[in-house]
Amino acid sequence: MGERKPEPAFAERYGPWAVIAGGSDGIGAAFARDLARRGLDLALVARRRQPLEMLATALAEEFGVKTRAITADLSASDVAETLGRETADLDVGLLVYNAGSNRAAREFLDLSTDELLFQLHLSCRGPLLLAHHYAARLRARGRGGLVLMSSMACLAGSHYQSVYAAAKAFDTILAEGLWHELSPAGVDVLAVLAGATRTETVLASSGKFEDAMDPSEVAVGALDHLGCGPSFVPGDINRAATRGLWPAPRVPVINAMSRACGELFDLPHTPVDGIEFHESAPRVSPRTRAS
Repeated sequence: MGERKPEPAFAERYGPWAVIAGGSDGIGAAFARDLARRGLDLALVARRRQPLEMLATALAEEFGVKTRAITADLSASDVAETLGRETADLDVGLLVYNAGSNRAAREFLDLSTDELLFQLHLSCRGPLLLAHHYAARLRARGRGGLVLMSSMACLAGSHYQSVYAAAKAFDTILAEGLWHELSPAGVDVLAVLAGATRTETVLASSGKFEDAMDPSEVAVGALDHLGCGPSFVPGDINRAATRGLWPAPRVPVINAMSRACGELFDLPHTPVDGIEFHESAPRVSPRTRAS
């Protein structure tokens, strides 16, 4: 068995079980490995059974954690019911929604309506339904986290990836709103705006990704930042680029929009503090830092 290095504060807040949707390879597998290193048990979800079971077995043997492989279509309309049933007996403290990568750069009108709706269902409906299901469980237990994988593509519309960019903008804004809403209940929410990353899907495309980040850098940085603020951009160069394209600090913007909405509908508003996504280095969450 490989060396296991649990992090008691992290495991106490986000464990004992983590659900990783899109967890068979790439960034999802990197999240699984780092969460296992931190001492969490894993429910891995993907459509392909064989790589899912292989990863679950390998992580269980290496880190001594419990694992469960769940085969499910994350684009299905009943995905929340499926995963709710498959994880009903688990004390889930963390959801990582990792599905929805950009498989190719294509013009909008060259895509069929079925392809467009698949992207929408996978990248928008899936995280929406699963966040709704697991956030209710996390709020009831008074602690936990949601991580929604987004992309730097969300920073602007783009030729060749208009639907992908729009879908990731949905994920980012959803995470920001839930960060503000669920923070008082002890639930940490994070959008991860990843740049080009060396995943199987990306490397199989026709793009040029020689300088792409390693998936482990993305996953480890995101988990270190969980509980610090509403969004995280892996990589110093990516953070600098994001700050240039999106210069307004997000925390005060989110607080201002939330306050304005509360005033408009005569609803209460309590400001939430956090660290900006453009910090020069990942920050370990104050909530999970060992005392």
